[in-house]
Amino acid sequence: MKLAIVGVGKLGLALLEGVLSRGVMAPGEIGLLDANAGRASDLASRTGAALIGASDLRFAERVLVSVQPRVFPEISEWLAQENAGYISTMAGVSTNTLSRRLGTKRVVRVMPNLAATIGRSQTAITAPREAELSGDLEFARSLFGAVGDVYDLPEHLFNAFTGMSASGPAYAALVAEALADGAVRMGLPRALAHELAAKALVATGELLQQRAHPGLLKDEVASPGGTTIAGLEVLEAAGVRGAVMRAVVAATRRGSDLGKDQE
Repeated sequence: MKLAIVGVGKLGLALLEGVLSRGVMAPGEIGLLDANAGRASDLASRTGAALIGASDLRFAERVLVSVQPRVFPEISEWLAQENAGYISTMAGVSTNTLSRRLGTKRVVRVMPNLAATIGRSQTAITAPREAELSGDLEFARSLFGAVGDVYDLPEHLFNAFTGMSASGPAYAALVAEALADGAVRMGLPRALAHELAAKALVATGELLQQRAHPGLLKDEVASPGGTTIAGLEVLEAAGVRGAVMRAVVAATRRGSDLGKDQE
């Protein structure tokens, strides 16, 4: 078994489907373990991966830990295997904490986002020297490269990455919902408003990748004395820009707190 996936929620499932669809791994090389045995069994039947138990982890070359940070202390004892490497998606849990609880320096810390479910994730990755020498780091790069872009990042920036990129889809979804609600307030049908808001965010993201700075796009849309600048004035008066910045700061600090809970 080349990889055991512990926790097959949205992220674990996205990774599983990504590596299989892109031929990074074969179904028979993967084992699935989840607290919801029925879900794991269904996924194993559907994908061809093996359904495993905790005792089977001793046969795994590497273990992907994709669970909530709060449960990690409870399961770390049976997760720890003498010859395995580990890849963690747990927010806030440092490589030092992973190494201490799992008894090995072969640990890789990654932070993807929900866009992994459509192959468009941004994933931060970091690892100690031991994980690089053992090939665990490169293995993790290939896994998460199957579901999006991978960024090597110093660990001290991981919580900031989490607060912005990993949490970002929720912020963007809130903006989309507000745009749709505003359109409904002014008479557009709800379904059409939702469709237009989603397409506006998708198109804006693509346009932003072609500009050197978001302000350039904003200025292109906001013509003198027009409708857009009138709307922007309201957003500035409401402190939307500052609120988004504070959201990233708050999420970053929460990631730090989650890490402290595991120390």
